[in-house]
Amino acid sequence: MNVSLRQLRAFLAVAEHRHFRRAADALHLTQPAISRLIADLEAELDVRLFDRSTREVVSTEAGRYLEQAVSRVLDELDGVLAHARAQADPLRGRVRIAAVPTVSAGLVPACIALCATRHPSIQILLRDQNQAQVLDAVRGGEVDFGLTVEPASAEAFDAEPILRDPFRLVCRDDHRFARRKAVGWDALAQEPLVLLDHTSGSRRLIDAAFARRELPMHVAFEVGHAYTAFRMVEAGLGVTVTPALSLDALRPGLTVLRLEPETRREVTLLRRRARSLSPPAQTVWEAFRETALTLA
Repeated sequence: MNVSLRQLRAFLAVAEHRHFRRAADALHLTQPAISRLIADLEAELDVRLFDRSTREVVSTEAGRYLEQAVSRVLDELDGVLAHARAQADPLRGRVRIAAVPTVSAGLVPACIALCATRHPSIQILLRDQNQAQVLDAVRGGEVDFGLTVEPASAEAFDAEPILRDPFRLVCRDDHRFARRKAVGWDALAQEPLVLLDHTSGSRRLIDAAFARRELPMHVAFEVGHAYTAFRMVEAGLGVTVTPALSLDALRPGLTVLRLEPETRREVTLLRRRARSLSPPAQTVWEAFRETALTLA
């Protein structure tokens, strides 16, 4: 039997898209080329794989069986080939990471750019998620490692702090705080606050800073992203306490002030406890250390 990988990949594309032209577009081939590959495959197997009409292409019973089997086999083959390529180049491969939004915006792009320059054969896939989702992804092995704000519990992780990121106060340029260089935490006791919600790792630390000083918190709005908080402050709805890494999202009309005494959060690399990283993942981990040093 003379069945080629090219024929099988064309078959899977047609089965997925239910359309010869769309399958051809997905594989960057012409529609006649796809039609020929399918015809040759059906002739070789001596079975009809698709019922064709003017509107759609539907797999026959034999086609559905072949689709399930071939999809599984080709996935395994792709894995074997990727492993073989990795043996030739130990720094070739995908690295999956998850990071909380303020770290994704303020630290991850610089690290990815560094890796793209030094290690172009490493592909970095990013999940931009809240703190709880990042911890779940690391815990469940869905990503190689994560970047979070210091977790409340070490739990099942190996953790390495790489950056101490200070909190800052952001207000409008016409706010009574705007002419100061710094503001004390106690001055915020009566201010309407726009804060990240409790899915953020930073919110726990902000709450703790108020609690240590026995200060009341007037939380006017809770939001999911620092960008939204800044827009609420622009609208005159309050002031916000935010990590310094988030300040790249500021627009004109807002003032940034130090908070005294200074309170910082630790940006932390996390991986599953007692699990070694692949060479590409270890390389990216070390690149985050290096990138963090430039921001310290």
